Amino acid sequence: ADRRTMLAGGCAGMCVDLTLFPLDTIKTRLQSQQGFTKAGGFRGIYAGVPSAAIGSFPNAAAFFVTYESTKSALGAHGALSAPHMAPVTHMLGASLGEVVACLIRVPTEVVKQRTQASLSSNTYQVLLATLREEGVRGLYRGYNSTVLREVGLVSHTHLPSTLTLPKTQWSRRQGHTLYSWQAAVCGAFAGGIAAFVTTPLDVAKTRIMLAKAGTSTASGNIPLVLLDVWKTRGLMGLFSGTIPRVTSISLGGFIFLGAYEKVRRTLL
Repeated sequence: ADRRTMLAGGCAGMCVDLTLFPLDTIKTRLQSQQGFTKAGGFRGIYAGVPSAAIGSFPNAAAFFVTYESTKSALGAHGALSAPHMAPVTHMLGASLGEVVACLIRVPTEVVKQRTQASLSSNTYQVLLATLREEGVRGLYRGYNSTVLREVGLVSHTHLPSTLTLPKTQWSRRQGHTLYSWQAAVCGAFAGGIAAFVTTPLDVAKTRIMLAKAGTSTASGNIPLVLLDVWKTRGLMGLFSGTIPRVTSISLGGFIFLGAYEKVRRTLL
């Protein structure tokens, strides 16, 4: 079952990343220091896609394997095995899953975002330039902000209020448990709210990854970066890229669920 989970998770993750890639490019450019138009506007909307394609499968697979094994380890026996503790084991498993997955996600994200924001160079050139200027460490720039953003997203999505409230109301009204598409609607709703709330962290992550080496932003101090965005662009700046971000995370949930089920069924 574990190999199935890994394969299904990896394929579903890839499906989402590649389908919604143009939204991701728009989001990166909206959040960049130089602004949307100077970062390329609507031109070259698939810039950086090789990086996303290469990192997508291992990233999603790493998340799933960590998530499932943490959940079974925590839920098997001991304090967390009680049914009412399920949300906690979910949240812990998902958070740990993100920490591990980010080891793969961050380097591909750095290369991808830098390619998205500079129309003059391709994925390979950006990778070489990053390694030349900053070494492997440069590929992990923005690791902390990425982990924070992901864990924030996870905890918000799994918060009882955002997820279970609409779910229980809906199933109570129709008198039986939700169909999988209904569960997906609830998931998309929860994901959308979480995406909105965590947008400032996402802006900080983008700025840190795109910053020129040696600048204060590049050092990765999240509060400092957010303060700088607030001073230069105000509240709008802190929430730049919200629409493409919320759209892609809500839609992503749907595509992911569909693809995950499809691949799992095919493998069974």
